[in-house]
Amino acid sequence: TLSRSVCCCCYRVREYSRSLPNTFSVLIPVLRRCFVCVLASVPIMTQQGPAFDSNCMTLTRFVLQEQKKYKHATGDLSQLLNCIQTAIKAISSAVRKAGIAKLQGISGDTNVQGEQVKKLDVLSNEIFINMLKSSYSTCLLVSEENDNVIEIETDKRGKYVVSFDPLDGSSNIDCLVSIGSIFAITKQVNEGTEPSVADALQPGNKIVAAGYALYGSATMIVISLGNGVHGFMYDPSIGEFVLTDYNMRIPERGNIYSINEGYASTWDDAVRNYIQDKKDPAKGKPYGARYVGSMVADVHRTIKYGGIFIYPATAASKNGKLRLLYECNPMAYLMTQAGGKAYAGKNLEILDVVPTSIHQRSPIYLGSKLDVEEAISYIK
Repeated sequence: TLSRSVCCCCYRVREYSRSLPNTFSVLIPVLRRCFVCVLASVPIMTQQGPAFDSNCMTLTRFVLQEQKKYKHATGDLSQLLNCIQTAIKAISSAVRKAGIAKLQGISGDTNVQGEQVKKLDVLSNEIFINMLKSSYSTCLLVSEENDNVIEIETDKRGKYVVSFDPLDGSSNIDCLVSIGSIFAITKQVNEGTEPSVADALQPGNKIVAAGYALYGSATMIVISLGNGVHGFMYDPSIGEFVLTDYNMRIPERGNIYSINEGYASTWDDAVRNYIQDKKDPAKGKPYGARYVGSMVADVHRTIKYGGIFIYPATAASKNGKLRLLYECNPMAYLMTQAGGKAYAGKNLEILDVVPTSIHQRSPIYLGSKLDVEEAISYIK
């Protein structure tokens, strides 16, 4: 069978097709290859088709291209982003194998937020920490899963501080709803000095790069280096993130609000009145309600389609629930880069808030410019 240009199964299929009565002669051209060979040929056919880009813009290539715009660039940020990209690939693989590899369920621990830690949370945190340390570009790390800042060993230190949520929306892991990772990168306040927690406590307007990964029907990285927001879809056939959404822009106004209405009884009057007006036909066309419970998924949808995402203060959480450094700031940075707005309260933009602790919480209103401005106008 090796001398033939077909596999054993294909050979049998062809022999079988010849034995068919004339009535089935129309099937003979179809029955030329076995099912396995048909499937195996699909990638080849796709690569030969017009949809395959022989000059695709990968994330690595994009970052290097951006680096060239800065005369005195050292390449440290490019190296750091490449390590983050690798961490996201590893987490994406773990997410897709979670059920089979028994990574679902609770590990038995609780994190600094008092939340039950999932097994996949632990793995994702370890992957991020190890990859960031090995980039030789960081001096401090702030993770949702760690009580204190993580100080990098002297021989591996660089000038960047990375704040990250290794796996956002982990309550959705076991039911296969979209989850994600979030990160923000700032520079050490005084480069070359001994790092301290003060280097991590910088407002969002000091961010040099931020982004998130979405693990959904596909894996996607949405990132900004301070010059617009760009989306890269993971192509498993080449193992690279490929540019699919260049210069993402949020509509000036949307028709969707995203908020957990289960807490409506604990909201203050401003939020309650705003949401009620968005549902009232007498005040205009009612908005649709969408809420996944994974910030990455909800914010990604908001950037794509417009509208507003709100996680306000409640009676139980006077300062809101979402963390400033590794949830609110990165998302606010991306939203403003995409043409939207992000506020913590009346006349207080998220990116202007100076943090006082690494796990500080904040209310957040972000989304389309006109929607956010309208929501903020309700606050007295």
